[in-house]
Amino acid sequence: MDKEWMMENFRQREIMQSHRSLEDEFSFYEAVKKGDVSRVQKNCDDDEFSTAVGMNELSADALQNTRYHFIITAAMVSRFCIEGGMELEQAYGLSDYYIKKMDKCKKCADIVKLHHVMVLDFTEKMKALIERPSVSKAVRMTIDYIYLHLHSRIKLEELAENAKVSTGHLSKLFKKEMQISISDYICMLKLESAQDLLKYSDMSLVEIANYLAFASQSYFVHVFHSKIGLTPRQYREKFSKSNQSYIWQSEQL
Repeated sequence: MDKEWMMENFRQREIMQSHRSLEDEFSFYEAVKKGDVSRVQKNCDDDEFSTAVGMNELSADALQNTRYHFIITAAMVSRFCIEGGMELEQAYGLSDYYIKKMDKCKKCADIVKLHHVMVLDFTEKMKALIERPSVSKAVRMTIDYIYLHLHSRIKLEELAENAKVSTGHLSKLFKKEMQISISDYICMLKLESAQDLLKYSDMSLVEIANYLAFASQSYFVHVFHSKIGLTPRQYREKFSKSNQSYIWQSEQL
């Protein structure tokens, strides 16, 4: 191994291959962490992910090399966002989601496009997090608990017990700081998850209803329609057409 490394190091020096400075690389991750959408958008517009000087070669195969760099970016961005205050499970879940989508890409151009979508998604979420008014420890603990237990029926009593406050105090505090009731907040997050499942999975309506702990499929359909303005089936049909259009456009690259 020492000999192999020596020869590789010699080869890199021969072709004068140098890596990007840590300052340049980390400044991009810091921009994501700080929710600096304009800075990250410029990085995407300039196509720095695929053309930056110092993008080291991790594989002789161009597609595989792009895949490796995508995974590195996903790992670094998620960890910087966690450091910036993003909920740990959300950051890792988002990273895993984009890596799985990348794994289905067949062309470098598709991976580059997905990279831009991913980093902007992380950045916009961090921007919203930073702009959100600061909340008390009890409310922060409640938000984290809800996120981790979104697939079960969450009771106010267990939230209060987790936050070590009374149910009445937690309800008033949450509404005051978040400008939304606890029940409406839980419903909002469940519907956001439902929308993702309808767009990106083949799960049936009853499976989604059960997965997100709605009382029944009919209740899920009723709540979804009242809040989103479409039935779950209409929503899925609408976005399946959009996804097919994106796939067709990608295949033309």
